[in-house]
Amino acid sequence: MDRLIYTSLTALRGAQARQTATANNLANASTPGFRAEMAEAQAIWLRGPQVDGRAVASEEVIGADMRAGTVTATGRDLDTALDGSALLAVQAEDGAEAYTRRGDLQLSESGLLTTADGHPVLGNGGPLIVPPADSLRIDREGRIWIVPAGGDPQAPQEVGKLKLASPLGSPVLKGLDGLFRVPDGGILPEDVEARVKSGALEGSNVNASYALTEMIEASRSWDVQLKMIGDARDLDAATAELMQLPQ
Repeated sequence: MDRLIYTSLTALRGAQARQTATANNLANASTPGFRAEMAEAQAIWLRGPQVDGRAVASEEVIGADMRAGTVTATGRDLDTALDGSALLAVQAEDGAEAYTRRGDLQLSESGLLTTADGHPVLGNGGPLIVPPADSLRIDREGRIWIVPAGGDPQAPQEVGKLKLASPLGSPVLKGLDGLFRVPDGGILPEDVEARVKSGALEGSNVNASYALTEMIEASRSWDVQLKMIGDARDLDAATAELMQLPQ
C-alpha cells in the first residue's frame, strides 16, 4: 500500500502548489502589469530496484503568461504603460537588477522614483532621483522631463531616462516577489525601440474566471487524493485482518 500512499501524497503536494499559484493570480487580478503565473504537473519516474513501477507527481510554477493586459488611460503623469514586450528595470531588495511591467510610479519625499510596491526605478546610471519640480512628464522614449521649481514652463529639463529592457531571446524567471530576473545574476539588454505611454496603466492579464476554474479543479484533485489515501488505509487494514491466524 505504500506505493499508493506516497504517490497520492506527492499528488497532494502538487495540488497545493497549483492552488497556491492560482490564489496568487487571483490576489493580483487588479495589480497593474501583473503577469499570471503558470504551473505545470509532470510525472517523475523513480529508477532502481523494486521502484521501477512507481512515479511521483511534481507540480511547480514554470513561468508566467507574458500576454499584455488591458491599457487604461488614467491622466496621471507618473503612470506609464509599456508597449510590446519591454520590461522596466528596477532594483530588487537584494540590490540586484530586476524587471517588472508595473507602471504606477511614485516619488518618495527624497525624490526617489519607485514603483508602487517600493522598488526603486533604474536609469542607465542607477536609481532615478527627480529634483523638486513644478511639473513632470515622461515621453514616449521613457525620458523624464521636469520644469524645476520656479523655472520657465517653456524650458523643461531632462533629468533621466527609464531603463527599458528586452526579454526576447533571454531566459527570464519570475521570483516570489513578482519581479523578473535573468538566471545567475545576468541582466537584460536595453531595448532601444521600446516605447511607453504616459498617463496610462496596463492592467493585470489574469483571467479571473479561468483562475476560479483552476482553483476548483485543484480542490477536487486534493479531495480525490485524500480519498485514495483513505482507500489504501482500508485495504491495508483488510489485508492485515485476513493474514491473522485464527484463534
